[in-house]
This record gives sequence, C-alpha cells and structure tokens, in this order.
Amino acid sequence: MGDGQPRLLDQVRDRIRRKHYSIRTEQAYVDWIRRFVLHHNKRHPGTWGRGRSRHS
Repeated sequence: MGDGQPRLLDQVRDRIRRKHYSIRTEQAYVDWIRRFVLHHNKRHPGTWGRGRSRHS
C-alpha cells in the first residue's frame, strides 16, 4: 500500500491504543492478524474481493 496510508498492522496498533487496551492485548491482536494475513498468502484483507468471504 504505497499510497501514503499507514500499513495494516500500524492501523491496528493505532486503533487499539486509542481504545486504551493493554499492551499485551495489542501484542496478541497484532500477532493474530499477522498470522492470519500470512496464512492467506500475505494479501491485505482490503484487497480481497467479495468472493473471498464465507458470508457472501
């Protein structure tokens, strides 16, 4: 995402910090999301088409 937007995990960290979650919660969420994205061939969830969702 080279269009000047923060990277996905940076966006997650920012949102979690604004909600005043604990640092351990932040670490757990970021790690889970990182592993989820890696499992899906490093594709950003924002690039997934409608067909990728189980609920479409």
